[in-house]
Amino acid sequence: MARVAVYGAGSWGTATAVVLADAGGEVALWGRRPELVRAINVTRTNPDYLPGVVLPDGITATADPAEAADGAEFAFLGVSAQQLRGALTGWAPVIRDDTVLVSLMKGVELGTDLLMSQVIAEVTGAGPDRIAVVSGPNLAKEITARQPAASVVACRDITVAERLQQVLHTPCFRPYTNTDVIGCELGGAVKNVIALAVGMADGMEFGDNTKAALMTRGLAETTRLAVAMGADPQTLAGLAGMGDLIATCASPLSRNHTFGANLGRGLSVTQASAVMTQTAEGVASCVSVLDLARRHAVEMPIAEAVVGVVKDGVHPRTAVKGLMERAAKPE
Repeated sequence: MARVAVYGAGSWGTATAVVLADAGGEVALWGRRPELVRAINVTRTNPDYLPGVVLPDGITATADPAEAADGAEFAFLGVSAQQLRGALTGWAPVIRDDTVLVSLMKGVELGTDLLMSQVIAEVTGAGPDRIAVVSGPNLAKEITARQPAASVVACRDITVAERLQQVLHTPCFRPYTNTDVIGCELGGAVKNVIALAVGMADGMEFGDNTKAALMTRGLAETTRLAVAMGADPQTLAGLAGMGDLIATCASPLSRNHTFGANLGRGLSVTQASAVMTQTAEGVASCVSVLDLARRHAVEMPIAEAVVGVVKDGVHPRTAVKGLMERAAKPE
């Protein structure tokens, strides 16, 4: 039985805690708000993020970061990407030096253009053998309904990835190991940007041809950037790349798709943000993704179009027109 901590009691942090408990783990789930922590412990549900889902007995919630960290073999980090640095700075002193730090986040830090594993390394000083990521087509509501799902657990140290695979493996959740941390992280971060574009297409009532083109060319953009940053292109053909892209672009449960659809229907970014109850990571990360592309001399026209809509106020139909008018070229 593994003793694990999950920092972040949102929908994905809670869903991860459910998987860990289903696998036999003893899970400490940290939440920022004491009232939510009390509700989780008393009602055995997370009423704010996953109402109606009964949580396994192996989960205990706490608002004390040190209590969560006590004896933890793994510390799963499930806050939003742009909050990680500040939050982890506070948690790092209470986390043991031998605890493996596992990123559940799919984003790129604004201002630094760092991936989440790089932020973790910078804040904590942890080496690559203590930093891992979980990424794949894992929508929280489906996971907690115990629908069959698969994911990727990645760490530069394969023995750490294999141990992480063990503590997450359940009859309904099948993790695969990988050592390509950068590829897995970029697949998760960039697919949010592409999902915004696909959502806009849905909001403008375009059909499946448009969405298929955006997803296919979006995967090509993601792979180009990943390879330029040292990743294995095969990673992007797997669960952390194509798999996550399909789920995020196609599902009404996807926050980024929903945000993009609202933009496509004519809402402004401010209005679309106001109707969302959870973070759509691609809205913030799209700027950093495009910065990375330019830094590595990688062409990413879909990402550039999304930034134009989200940050510069370009109308989605104007962005589509710009993509379609680009010079013809080989695939």
